[in-house]
Amino acid sequence: MTPQVAYFPDVPAPDPEAAAAARDRQAILTKPSGALGRLEDLSVWVASCQGVCPPKQFERARVVVFAGDHGVARAGVSAYPAEVTAAMVANFAAGGAAVNVLAEVAGASVRVVDMAVDVAEPLSPAIGAHKIRRSSGDIAVEDALTPDEVVRAIDAGRRIADEEVDSGADLLIAGDMGIGNTTPATTLVAALTDSEPVVVVGRGTGIDDAGWMRKTAAVRDALYRTRRLSADPVALLRICGGADLAAMTGFCAQAAVRRTPVLLDGMVVTAAALAADTLAPGARQWWQAGHRSTEPAHSLALQRLDLTPLLELDMRLGEGSGAVVALPVLRAAVATLASMATFEEAGIGAEQT
Repeated sequence: MTPQVAYFPDVPAPDPEAAAAARDRQAILTKPSGALGRLEDLSVWVASCQGVCPPKQFERARVVVFAGDHGVARAGVSAYPAEVTAAMVANFAAGGAAVNVLAEVAGASVRVVDMAVDVAEPLSPAIGAHKIRRSSGDIAVEDALTPDEVVRAIDAGRRIADEEVDSGADLLIAGDMGIGNTTPATTLVAALTDSEPVVVVGRGTGIDDAGWMRKTAAVRDALYRTRRLSADPVALLRICGGADLAAMTGFCAQAAVRRTPVLLDGMVVTAAALAADTLAPGARQWWQAGHRSTEPAHSLALQRLDLTPLLELDMRLGEGSGAVVALPVLRAAVATLASMATFEEAGIGAEQT
């Protein structure tokens, strides 16, 4: 049965008692208070998400790459042709992409889903199980999705999150793949933050000045059609988003509903997360920002979500790659809180500290 509305229940807050216990434990570990800086705050966050102190190390961190093409790519807003999306889906499936390599290092596994790749048949039934359509519409001149498609895409993301959590995932990372996808993502951020195109439009895959002007014009035209809709994330995803962005929105929101922490990646994923927190208020409590990309709209979205990135490495690849690079930092935070000796265990008395 096709869902009629994109509805999420109230998002529960992470466990305050586990957070308090984690802060108390940090105070008795063999180090000066605050000496591990942000690792201490991250360990408290993980403990509160898991509802236990000390927290458990992540055993099944999972990356889901949402792939989709966008009609606006035909307007020359990317440095690469749209055909690259389908080729990269095959590369993910074969384990040859950057995110595959980085995930192996970080102790995570990778799944790719075809939401709107412009091919007649998905690469495999599993990859195409949640496919909505072939390419989302050109947002500069038409809606990205129909009213039915946007709800089905959000629901697909919700179901994908459920599939992963039900299979044992204890940390989720959303990744993106789609030539031209920073254009709808930037439009989404601009609409949700009431920002001008020239402030938010970046270089994406490395476009030149002429490409930047075409991209800015596309964002401007799409924003014109979203006027007076900034409070309606579903309408924005329908008009200026796409099937991949809508699915990522449902994925991030449902992960929070399922009390599962998420590491956000770059521009495209964070744009979807901004919509998700509007659709499911409070969801942001379950997220950390893996990194800050070079796209100006990414910083704006992070600021609106009140999230400080773990890393700043000038990455702009997408795929979930920046979040995966940040995963070992989160693992380190868990390990220090769970495995360091306390002063009592080390035989260090108060008079010695």
